[in-house]
Amino acid sequence: MIAPSLIFDTFKNNNITFYCGVPDSLLKNLCAYITDHTDRNHIITANEGEAIALACGHYIATGNPAVVYMQNSGEGNAINPLLSLADPEVYAIPLIMLIGWRGEPGIQDEPQHVKQGKVTCTLLETLNIPYCQLSTAENIAKNQIEEIISSATQLKRPHAIIIHKDTFQSYSLSSAIPSKYELTREQAISCIIENIPQNAFCVSTTGMASRELYELREKRHQDHKKDFLTVGSMGYASQIALGIAIQKQEKKIYCIDGDGAVLMHMGNMAITGNYGTGNLIHIVINNGAHDSVGGQPTVAQKINLCSIASSCGYEFVTTVETQESLIRVLRQIETTQMHKPAFLEIKVAKGARKDLGRPQNTPQENLQLFMEALND
Repeated sequence: MIAPSLIFDTFKNNNITFYCGVPDSLLKNLCAYITDHTDRNHIITANEGEAIALACGHYIATGNPAVVYMQNSGEGNAINPLLSLADPEVYAIPLIMLIGWRGEPGIQDEPQHVKQGKVTCTLLETLNIPYCQLSTAENIAKNQIEEIISSATQLKRPHAIIIHKDTFQSYSLSSAIPSKYELTREQAISCIIENIPQNAFCVSTTGMASRELYELREKRHQDHKKDFLTVGSMGYASQIALGIAIQKQEKKIYCIDGDGAVLMHMGNMAITGNYGTGNLIHIVINNGAHDSVGGQPTVAQKINLCSIASSCGYEFVTTVETQESLIRVLRQIETTQMHKPAFLEIKVAKGARKDLGRPQNTPQENLQLFMEALND
């Protein structure tokens, strides 16, 4: 395994000091080290395409490449600026991508990562982006990084380094900001399913929220047929819920979203607010962190999501911090006739149970049960 400091120092010794990207569980130890050892030269972006553009801006200003980190699922978000901005046939901008290889063939992983894992390297080859797979031997890894930096700089084009599972030694973030909220995400979800109508449907976002929703149903001996668990496609749960709500206006559709997911594709709020119907309730559980991939911070608790939602056209907008206020607002939403969507922000603490399980049914089984219930 490699010490995160080795990677950081190798980049630094080659005049690469700027980092940006979206956190990944395979990169969490390195990301934590970067966070603790940089200031304005590290930005956790809303999505991977934004990170590519940010890295390009850094190069334009300094003449030095930047490092962009991401999970391999983020390759899709990055394709547009990679091809239409950084590519050598356009502006020819060098940058280094660190890509966590979730779903690597031969290694057990969650279903949403399997397909992405199969095509991770193929996508880079299709994009004509040179890459290497980082060794877990420190001396070899150091040489690989230096060769990638040299090649990217000389050829003036993006290069990539693929990161396998368990590549980095453990490193704990020391600069984490303690939460001031007592309510946990799991407690908030428990409160939601206890206080919405029994015939309501839920669409939950990727990560911990869907896992907690699943386990809470199991704990209550309830079935899962009215829950659509969006195990992948980060940032799109609200649009799945919107597509359902428009066609099933006689049913209440609750979208249980996360702050990182909302930030990733914030334009979705404008579409939901303008085209959404009164049967859609968009709930954002805001813990100010990418909780599923190491707890790296988001900016969601530094901005006013409710003001944004109101500007986007949501009819009912509010934020809560306690279980009592959450119950009161959920009941208020249920008894209020609305023509456009409601927006509810719940501010909670970071963290999740260490023994939190994962859904036992496949995505296809989840979809089939959900569609049957929705059309019953």
